[in-house]
Amino acid sequence: MSAAAAAATADAPEAPKKKGKKLLFIIVGVLVLAVAGAAGALFILKKNTAEDDHEEDAPVAHVKKVDPKHAPTFLPLENMVVNLADTGGNRYIQIGLTLQLQDAATGEAVKAYMPSIRSAVLMLLAKRTSEQVLSAEGKEKLNQDIIAAVSEVMGYEVDDHEEEGSKKKKRRAPPNPVQAVLFSSFIVQ
Repeated sequence: MSAAAAAATADAPEAPKKKGKKLLFIIVGVLVLAVAGAAGALFILKKNTAEDDHEEDAPVAHVKKVDPKHAPTFLPLENMVVNLADTGGNRYIQIGLTLQLQDAATGEAVKAYMPSIRSAVLMLLAKRTSEQVLSAEGKEKLNQDIIAAVSEVMGYEVDDHEEEGSKKKKRRAPPNPVQAVLFSSFIVQ
């Protein structure tokens, strides 16, 4: 029996080793399948995300390109502080403006009229109340009024009035030198 006992003891350790190897192969197989599934999911998500990004970029491709030969010129004005037309006179506005002009030559022409332009802008602001300048519509109106004031100072917009009851005649003026008014600061207190 000793030989049979020795044979049984020799077989006993081999049986758990086979089960251990089988379990190891199962675990490795499951891990390989999990990694493959995760890689597939990542691939599909990246593909969908790339398609979504491409769709979002499509409208950007239609943006008008800026021609560097005809790029606008920006002329910043010094900050202005003006009392507003509120009752009591205790409200004021501090505003910073930048004029967007056609080109550098127009910028030099505007600089020549700068004292008159600043005065016209200050007068426009002094006629406004805080409620008018704080609303979006008021800011847009102020923007348009500043463009008109600069044009008038520089002689671009000419109205000929014959008599009070008659029709207004407008002479054709050259294109407006100011393309836009940009607010760099806008504080009402």
